[in-house]
Amino acid sequence: MAHTLGLTQPANIELPKISFAAKEIDVAEWKGDLLAVGVSEKDMTKDENSKFQNPILKKLDGLLGGLLAEASFEEDFTGKAGQFLVHRLPGLGSKRVGLFGLGQSASSPPAFHGLGEAVAAAAKTAQASGFAVILASSECPSAMSKGNTAAAIVSGTVLGLYEDNRYKSESKKPQLKSLDILGLGTGPEIEKKIKYAEVVSCAIIFGRELVNSPANVMLAAALAAEASKIASLYSDVLSANILTEEQCRELKMGSYLGVAAASANPPHFIHLCYKPPSGPVKTKLALVGKGLTFDSGGYNIKTGPGCSIETMKADMGGSAAVFGAAKALGQIKPSGVEVHFIVASCENMISGKGMRPGDIVTASNGKTIEVNNTDAEGRLTLADALVYACNQGVEKVKPKTRHRKFVIRIVDLATLTGACVVALGPSIAGVFTPNDDLAKELFQASEASGEKFWRMPLEESYWESMKSGVADMVNTGGRQGGAINAALFLKQFVDEKVKWMHIDMAGPVLNDKKHVATGFGISTLVEWVLKNSSS
Repeated sequence: MAHTLGLTQPANIELPKISFAAKEIDVAEWKGDLLAVGVSEKDMTKDENSKFQNPILKKLDGLLGGLLAEASFEEDFTGKAGQFLVHRLPGLGSKRVGLFGLGQSASSPPAFHGLGEAVAAAAKTAQASGFAVILASSECPSAMSKGNTAAAIVSGTVLGLYEDNRYKSESKKPQLKSLDILGLGTGPEIEKKIKYAEVVSCAIIFGRELVNSPANVMLAAALAAEASKIASLYSDVLSANILTEEQCRELKMGSYLGVAAASANPPHFIHLCYKPPSGPVKTKLALVGKGLTFDSGGYNIKTGPGCSIETMKADMGGSAAVFGAAKALGQIKPSGVEVHFIVASCENMISGKGMRPGDIVTASNGKTIEVNNTDAEGRLTLADALVYACNQGVEKVKPKTRHRKFVIRIVDLATLTGACVVALGPSIAGVFTPNDDLAKELFQASEASGEKFWRMPLEESYWESMKSGVADMVNTGGRQGGAINAALFLKQFVDEKVKWMHIDMAGPVLNDKKHVATGFGISTLVEWVLKNSSS
């Protein structure tokens, strides 16, 4: 293994192996360390004698001699989201009983995902090995099947248990070995949902680890190596093609190479391709991720309070989402769909070889760009990546005809603008697309994933601010409408016949409170691909 700056290498820490099972068993008979009961505020309603009216809580409280109702009263537990109480109470097969608040009503994946996270936190605190989760209201909301509810709980538990300790000298391993989900049914369908949640959650952890890795470790070469590993692991459906700097030059990717020029570390253009193990391909999709492993800003260097230069290892969050989705899809193996995962990876640094403000670069579709700000570099790399993605969808046509038929749909993801964070805050990604059907597909996928998106306008009149006196365009407009201007810039590199969407995920890429990556986008991308498959 090559030496890195600072001689830092991540420890090889295996993810904890947890056995998940859906069971139909009486709560009084379940044996383990902790029985976790998910309760809404409605479930906590009591009669005039301060007794629970909810059947499950009433039964548990009876077995515990009224201690559960007493504890909830004393600790003012009302079932609000985020509330919990855990007590060691005699009378059940479980060593402890816990109530976990779901809010007014649990009606969405995030509520049950949050329950899983709360259970994971309790498991870590208690160093428990065996848990069970049951919902006080066994009737799932109409919008969610019982399988989806179980999947959300499993996902929350896996991600809640996970801590990225690869760069710490010491770390503790969680003790949780098994989680039983009670009262939501049994059988192949719910087992399939649970397995799916495990696969996607592990892919999210993979994406988080890519973003969490420091820039002195996660160079473009390392990112390419990680992508190649995914292709090797699932070689029956995935292939990898890593383009060198010279190959990119042959493809006339002047916009991308202009950004890469200043770094001592060479760029790597990464292309993974998923093809189903059998059957015809009916749909072609491309996922394009921004892959700046570090962004100094270039000659327009990031300076001053709020510039966040210390977090710029996360400027490859789009590529992490793309490769996380590739990892999950390599295991799920959907039929009828071909997916291209494309990342133009490099660093934006400063040197005598670097791109200067005022330079003009030429993208691979022939369009010229006056670089009026070297810190708007992500869109320059994406320009050539989008042209390349469009070309993956070109069908062969009859000889001597000049018409090319595009049969691919493209979604790009990028930590592109601070303007989008100002507009939507740290939890919501901005969606830009001229295609209503594509927008509808994404929002349907996000309903299943629980991730938050908001559609933004593509105001064409704003393009006036992006015009150059000496080239086809500049790479930044004015401060107003910055996220829209960036999306309009990207649109110049997508063939008009191609359905395309841009997602600005600069806000949700990191958890500001914990200062770690979120793995945002992976779950939604997987859902979107599956909705376009024949599976």
